[in-house]
Amino acid sequence: MAKQTRSSSSSSPALSRRSLFQAGAAAAALASAPSIQASELTLGPSIYESIGVRPLINCKGTYTIISGSLTLPEVKRAMDEAGSHYVDLDELMNAVGAQLASLTQAPWGIVTAGCAAAMTHTTTACLAGGDPEKMQRLPDLRGMKSEVIIPTYSRNVYDHAIRMLGVKIVQPNTAAECEAAFSERTAMVYILAGPGDEGELGTAAISAMAKKWNVPVLVDAAAEMLTIPNIHLGRGATAVAYSGGKCLRGPQCAGLLLGDKNLLQAAWANSAPHHAFGRSLKVGKEEIMGMLTAVQMWTRRDHKAEWNQWQGWLDYVSTRVTQVPGVTTHVEQPRSLSNHAPSLIIHWDGRALNITGQEVYDTLLAGSPRVILERAHGTRPHDMENSAVGIMPYMMMPGDEKIAAEKLVAVLRNPPKFENPPEPSGEPANIDGQWTAEIQFLRGSGTHTLVFEQHGNKLVGTHFGEYLTGDLSGEVHGNLVKFHSRQHIQGQELHYAFTGTVNGDSMEGPLSLGEYGPARWSAKRHKYA
Repeated sequence: MAKQTRSSSSSSPALSRRSLFQAGAAAAALASAPSIQASELTLGPSIYESIGVRPLINCKGTYTIISGSLTLPEVKRAMDEAGSHYVDLDELMNAVGAQLASLTQAPWGIVTAGCAAAMTHTTTACLAGGDPEKMQRLPDLRGMKSEVIIPTYSRNVYDHAIRMLGVKIVQPNTAAECEAAFSERTAMVYILAGPGDEGELGTAAISAMAKKWNVPVLVDAAAEMLTIPNIHLGRGATAVAYSGGKCLRGPQCAGLLLGDKNLLQAAWANSAPHHAFGRSLKVGKEEIMGMLTAVQMWTRRDHKAEWNQWQGWLDYVSTRVTQVPGVTTHVEQPRSLSNHAPSLIIHWDGRALNITGQEVYDTLLAGSPRVILERAHGTRPHDMENSAVGIMPYMMMPGDEKIAAEKLVAVLRNPPKFENPPEPSGEPANIDGQWTAEIQFLRGSGTHTLVFEQHGNKLVGTHFGEYLTGDLSGEVHGNLVKFHSRQHIQGQELHYAFTGTVNGDSMEGPLSLGEYGPARWSAKRHKYA
């Protein structure tokens, strides 16, 4: 296979892999699906429909919430064949490790239960090594190294897979801070591939620092295309982790860890089937052989032909949708190794066509067959002019381009009837002050404090959770209130979207927690003596 090279420019951090729910629209649409009644499972092409689940045509990319990718036929066959025999898993992984090393030109390789599992196993290997006594004590870190360095740009929702070991995260912002962060307590460095992994805190620079302390460096390249020779190992990283069920089109619940043989063999010792911290992160013989097959197929796939096919699909969609008066398109080239494919951006004036980008997105997602688009811009009634949606061909299958194009043309030519939301009226209720809020989650409850500063119908303030604090903003019209807050913790940002009705010194209503589901809230104004 021809050597893969890294794009010279970059994109917004983590959007290609991690931000489906944070985008809000897709989360709301998927979460609002009707409840499903139990029915009899029927094997065959309609396996999902038989139990009331409607599949998606994926014009968005490799996102776990929409089930990643479709496994290659060769991978399915390998998994089926692997499931027909018993093997010793230690013998199997040793043989697969040698095969992966040969295929990828990396020193060694193992298969894990996803990229996050690879992150956990690497951390356990850095903490406990191959010492069974230390393995059994995890996550009790007394007497062990206990710190992991993660530069600020690499903090993300997935570093929980490292934090679950109880390590202290040291978060440098500059090269000088990073140099000073290393000590005898440092077990590992973690870097998120993408924007930021070049420069003074990039993989090469940090790897050089880590080498002085003999500290391993792990790169998380989950949704990236596999580069041979590996770009991250070439920069000095000790190991690099990939998702198996994304661009490699291997098993959805598999991952790939490449790098130093000694470290990876220790990572395997700390994982299932061995009785250690990683026992719950089990990968079976079927996934192991399916992942090996996916990597082998990666070296044989005609990547240029795949690219040309993607471009052809986008050309077809562009030709069809631009037949609608007022619709234009342009192609965006990838700016990172994640979801590395061109994407088609479709533009129109939502006022002229009487439909916004968000309404097109939601209409196709609710349609039959369902189509999930890459992005949407434009909402009613004040942000309609620059409406747009995106098509990402990375995980599309032949024929999907025709379905997507025809559905887009139909909804843009003859949009459903949408009404502007009613403009709230009436004197805004006064909610200025401090409120005690009771939140009922899907299971359990919490007591939070909301402090509002009101200027007419505009709200600003602070949301105090039981452990975290964040800013809030919103509006009140009449007795209807709507506000949003966000709270930062580690690599995660929690979002709260409150709506409710005010009745004097009390208010209540529904609460959206994004990917964490719906909740309800009620609040009482604090009375000062």
